[in-house]
Amino acid sequence: MASDNLNSGGPTTTSIQLLDPSAHHVFIRPSKKINEGHDVSFFLSSKAYKNIMTFLLQLNGAMYPRQVTSKGSEPIIQTWELNSPAVKYSKTVNSLKNMLEKLNGIIDEAPPETGPRRFGNMSFRKWYEILESRVSGYLAETVPPQVLSFGSKSGGEVTAAEELGTYLLGGFGSAQRLDYGSGHELSFLAFLGAIWMLGGFEQAEAGVEERGIVLGVIEPYLQLIRRLIKVYNLEPAGSHGVWGLDDHSFVPYIFGSAQYAPAISSLDQIPAEGSLPDAPDPAGVAKLNVVEAERKENMYFGAVGFIYDVKKGPFWEHSPILYDISGVRAGWAKINKGMVKMYNAEVLSKFPVVQHFPFGSLFTWERDPNAEAPITSIHTSSQPLKTSFNAGGMGKPSTRGQPQEGTKAPWASNVTVLPPTSIGTAAPWAVSSGGVQTASSAGQAPTTRAPWGQPPPFAPYNGAPSTRAPTDRNINSRLPPKPPNGLEAAEKRVQGRVDPSEKKS
Repeated sequence: MASDNLNSGGPTTTSIQLLDPSAHHVFIRPSKKINEGHDVSFFLSSKAYKNIMTFLLQLNGAMYPRQVTSKGSEPIIQTWELNSPAVKYSKTVNSLKNMLEKLNGIIDEAPPETGPRRFGNMSFRKWYEILESRVSGYLAETVPPQVLSFGSKSGGEVTAAEELGTYLLGGFGSAQRLDYGSGHELSFLAFLGAIWMLGGFEQAEAGVEERGIVLGVIEPYLQLIRRLIKVYNLEPAGSHGVWGLDDHSFVPYIFGSAQYAPAISSLDQIPAEGSLPDAPDPAGVAKLNVVEAERKENMYFGAVGFIYDVKKGPFWEHSPILYDISGVRAGWAKINKGMVKMYNAEVLSKFPVVQHFPFGSLFTWERDPNAEAPITSIHTSSQPLKTSFNAGGMGKPSTRGQPQEGTKAPWASNVTVLPPTSIGTAAPWAVSSGGVQTASSAGQAPTTRAPWGQPPPFAPYNGAPSTRAPTDRNINSRLPPKPPNGLEAAEKRVQGRVDPSEKKS
């Protein structure tokens, strides 16, 4: 699988396969296929997964700086900042960029409703309805004609525009739930990948068109999404809260870290560690002045800057995963490799994220014959099962077998419950020291108190620090903790849900 190439060295950079325009191709209206947790395991071995990861790695490799050499001169490092004049934009890229500007203008046609509200603004549904009514026209104006007429088709068949339109509409959040998340971002990525597979982008020198897609389409798309989130107060979709990398997006952290990675001379030399000589320290994400300066040129800091726009408080408190990653000392290439692996684990391997992804003829629900069986991990072994019920004739009866006779929970055994007078276990804070007899030691039930409760008058001071209520916080607790060893700590937080205040010893 594509993710297996990340286990050693940097991310690989193969290209997504183009379809043969002379071959007969039947388009399919994309539909939902992931209904239960075990469907995610099949997805990770599917052709759709392979195409998604291949296209993502293809774009990622294009964002690495390049070493440009000429005869008789020292190598020059070419970087790819936002709005860089060195990036070339093809006709298709410019058309997609113009389409995003039109979508931005729809916001003026559907102004947000006034007045405070806890959840998303209902006017977003109007914005989405306008988009739905115009999507066919936008595709006709934007996508090259050879893409829309790809392959041979007869009456009644689904067109290329219908299949592409499903992924495009899926890239702008849910009008029903009034939310947006990395699953919608994935849909837009699939929309661009589908155009590539149908030959809609120029096949220039490796990396040229891909850079145009990232900086000329994906970056404007992210800017539009951020405006939609702020204007319509869209909720995070499937967010992990502080345990997630970001409430809404993921790909800007991948492409942005690649922008700061060491320069390469070819796509076969993707490094696993290091940074550009003048790249900012990853710890700069916790410094607002550094973020404001870098967000104008870099996608990683642009995403972090949006977090500062919508969240208040210390960065290490509301974004502990990003703060952990800021402690990486092996450079931005190491962060980039970790981000790709995290995308595979936290986006593509998570049921709540990929359950709504639709599969059609381009991203097919078919097993990849060259795919290896997914490695069982905490991400793939803890997926939810589909809840079946048949109340009032609704739903389908469950196909799961009945529990075997005699099976019961361990705590349901016939155990004789001891009387309270024999209980000798008390809460840690209820144990007195200094040889003073406690209630439990006298054969009585122990008295449990809240951790912040004051000690009884007869308990002597034993030199231990006093405990306080969580709300009565010492001012020193607001100081930033020392960043631990970045990516390892971030994975530990995500998998083990470590307390945000934990430090590495």
